[in-house]
Amino acid sequence: MRLIVTGMKYAPRDPDDVVALIGQNPLCWLVSAGAAGFGASPLPLLAECDAQGRLVSLFGHMATANPQVALLRAQPAALVLVNGPQAYISPELLDNPTWVPTWNYAAAVIHVEVAFVPEETRASIEQLTDRMEQGRARPWAVSDAEARLPRMLPHIIAFRAKVTAVDGRFKLGRDETRRDINAIVGAMDEGPLRDWMTLYNQERLEQEEKA
Repeated sequence: MRLIVTGMKYAPRDPDDVVALIGQNPLCWLVSAGAAGFGASPLPLLAECDAQGRLVSLFGHMATANPQVALLRAQPAALVLVNGPQAYISPELLDNPTWVPTWNYAAAVIHVEVAFVPEETRASIEQLTDRMEQGRARPWAVSDAEARLPRMLPHIIAFRAKVTAVDGRFKLGRDETRRDINAIVGAMDEGPLRDWMTLYNQERLEQEEKA
């Protein structure tokens, strides 16, 4: 059963925000533990959603030589750490030396149960490649390297991580005063963190910050 954990102070406005965060930051940490110790691998993952758009699993692949394969086979429970945009927020942005600095970020901790699906290994590579190549003038396809695949595929294994809980952490200035959040967002450089902060404070920002 899928559970969204919303008890955190900086919980997402909507579960869809976690899906969007994964889409923008697909390289996640897959962290596991077992009798043999801990395992942690940075892996690009694709969010899989149900018909209602709710996150149900994460799809990816790893090298069969990765020691974490054995750890996950013995103990499938794991965490996926999604690292989104982040930055130190200085009092300089508010032109107020008495304001205390902070750190803003968008991130998520996703509890999963990992199952290996070797029959979907090629599909996992194709789906990830197609996603990453979107928008390029001449998108590369896995089939372009067809001759190399028989040697490569035996050394890769796909997995699907079923989501059991989601702990989204979106510390984006919602606890700042109206005056301060306008000053902070107005002074920030354009980029993903500013976009997220604008989204999470859009009702409190001046009209020019909404544009």
